[in-house]
Amino acid sequence: MGGVSIGGVSFGRDAQGAFAHMTGRVSTRNNGGFIQIQTAISQQPPARAQGLRLVVRGDGQRYFVHLKTSATAMPWDHYRAGFDTGPDCSPDWTEVRLPFAAFVRSRRGPQLDPRAERLLTLGLVAYGRDHDADIALRSVGYF
Repeated sequence: MGGVSIGGVSFGRDAQGAFAHMTGRVSTRNNGGFIQIQTAISQQPPARAQGLRLVVRGDGQRYFVHLKTSATAMPWDHYRAGFDTGPDCSPDWTEVRLPFAAFVRSRRGPQLDPRAERLLTLGLVAYGRDHDADIALRSVGYF
């Protein structure tokens, strides 16, 4: 893809349990523009689920969740929703709720609610602008 962004993930534990911590430098040079950590989704949402529930700690910037489904066959195809992290460098964990209806498909084609399709992966993404990224993810679930 040609990008020059660099990032990494470490895993930590505090009094509340385990978490993943993504840091790095996002650069849009050379057609780049993102860093990401991704996990397989092993549990499909319950029939009445309205969206995703994340517990995060961040640096006050905007981040994204990318969902891949059985209908997003190409590597760059996904459903995306953004969220803002809490106050700059807050030590507190924050709950973020992303309704399935807020996810927008990254390319042309049917704009289906990703809940209606089989979810395959979830990516936590720093995306779209030159910046330093610093976000931790404690848990992912449904609401």
